[in-house]
Amino acid sequence: MTLAIRAIPYARDNYAWLLTDTQTGVVAIVDPGEAPPISAVIGEGRLDLILLTHHHADHIGGAETLRQQYGARMAGAEADAARLPPLDLLLHDEDRIAVGHELGEVIATPGHTRGHIAFCFRSVPALFCGDTLFSLGCGRLLEGSAEEMFASLRRFAGLPDETLVCCGHEYTAANATFALSHMSDNAALQKRAEEVRALRTQGQPTLPVTLGVERQTNPFLMAPDIETFAALRQAKDIF
Repeated sequence: MTLAIRAIPYARDNYAWLLTDTQTGVVAIVDPGEAPPISAVIGEGRLDLILLTHHHADHIGGAETLRQQYGARMAGAEADAARLPPLDLLLHDEDRIAVGHELGEVIATPGHTRGHIAFCFRSVPALFCGDTLFSLGCGRLLEGSAEEMFASLRRFAGLPDETLVCCGHEYTAANATFALSHMSDNAALQKRAEEVRALRTQGQPTLPVTLGVERQTNPFLMAPDIETFAALRQAKDIF
């Protein structure tokens, strides 16, 4: 593995993800909602590529400033180009995008927004899933349907258990409370909830987490059918 990954927190609970190909030095950032925290980490270094999962302001707010500061190229879904900053690379489902020698796969994941995409680097392996999949949760259905989100989550089914889930928000503690209300006897979930409490008490992030852990603890990933998934999503919306 030559792709180094670093979470950069910003705002109240967002994460941008800094990717560095350690062989070539090429640097990318996923979902830079604010520029100053990213600039503080990069400093006088380089930023070659900005990867956008969806159009919400808390994920793209710093993108244009960073492009101007570092000369980075901007990449996002062509399907949502009208709501993203001007794109240098127009991406589609199953496209490949390079960060140095590392190739990422584009996965269309509508549900939270119509044009949402995720990036999967199988060599790590790591999944940058924006607001589609959270630890112990999933994104709200702001523009899509339960059917779309259920299908989007199923797109991750072929990824190995050791895949690192690198999502856009630190929602894990609240998600754990909801998950426990539905699966109180799940031993893996109980263990994960204790881990999350300890990490947050210490001011540490709960991410990334492996997809294998999520498959044992995340009620939305464990939902066997659309009806169950939709009922869970509706329950979470009013929890």
